[in-house]
Order: sequence, then C-alpha cells, then structure tokens
Amino acid sequence: MESYQLTNEKNLERFHKTLSAKIRNGFVIIEHNEKLPYAVLSKQKKEINHSLHFFLTLITIGIWSVVWICLIVSLSRRKDILVALDEDGNLFEEKCLSK
Repeated sequence: MESYQLTNEKNLERFHKTLSAKIRNGFVIIEHNEKLPYAVLSKQKKEINHSLHFFLTLITIGIWSVVWICLIVSLSRRKDILVALDEDGNLFEEKCLSK
C-alpha cells in the first residue's frame, strides 16, 4: 500500500497559523496529530460577575438584562473545536460536542 502525502507545505503552514491564532485567543490544545494533521482545542468557560450585572440591570431599569443574558449564554459553556486539513488540503474548523 502506498503512502500519499495529504498536505503540502503551504497548507501545513496555514494550519499552524490557525492553531497559533486560536491559542492566542485563549484555546488550549487537548489532542494534536501531525501525521493527519488535526488538533482538538478547548476553551474553558469564563466566570461572570453576577452581582455587577445585577447592579447594572437595576440602574438601567432592566435594559442591561439583555446584555447579561447574552453573556450567560455565550460565556458559560466550555468550547471545544476541531481544526484539521481534509484530503484535498483544505483547512476546516468544526465545533465538537462537550460533555
């Protein structure tokens, strides 16, 4: 069985640039494979200062509650993503299901 090289240097460099950008954005590499190449990255949930947001909601007569709810929905979950190169050398990114 022959071994095919799935990626060229240009695509591999783009893959590594994407990984480094994700790491700068707060993601941590959980699993990494250079042979295929793919990486699973995770970003932990952020803590929200609920007392501050409650105070801002009271001051703005409830208007700030929209922002508070949006923060709760977007920041309260752990985010896992898969960054990989497919067979054609195209870079793609998918959300992974979290436990």
